Amino acid sequence: MNTVAVITKDELLKHWLGHRNLTRRTIEKFPEAELFTYAVPGMRTFGELANELISIAVPGLTGIVNRQVEAYAEANKYTSKAAILEVWDQHTEELKQLWAQLKEENFHETFNLFGQYEFPVIENILYFIDNEIHHRAQGYVYLRSLGIEPPFFWER
Repeated sequence: MNTVAVITKDELLKHWLGHRNLTRRTIEKFPEAELFTYAVPGMRTFGELANELISIAVPGLTGIVNRQVEAYAEANKYTSKAAILEVWDQHTEELKQLWAQLKEENFHETFNLFGQYEFPVIENILYFIDNEIHHRAQGYVYLRSLGIEPPFFWER
């Protein structure tokens, strides 16, 4: 049976990097004073959500590329917008380097992400992207409730 890729590895990376760019612009728009204090009851602050995103994408992709299963470790290490943006940019460059090491033929191999999520590599990667979109949407709600227009979601 012949198969045709719907999206190439490079196109998927471009898609992901577009979302990372949009999330970065969302972080930039967030007021420093509210980044770690403002939240809807029952939800985390956008600073906490950004820290979660930082603790998932590059550590998860590193595990996939190196075939190392390490437990998920989220820590609120970054407590300012400047620190979050700095590590965001650093991680974006690391993500590109890791992506170059990822082999397309491994996308359908099972990998136990963080020792908890045993799925094909492609599903783990899609989870990274989906999780970022989900948390960015929470940030959009916060920005709008603060009277701030979020970046246009289609401008990735």
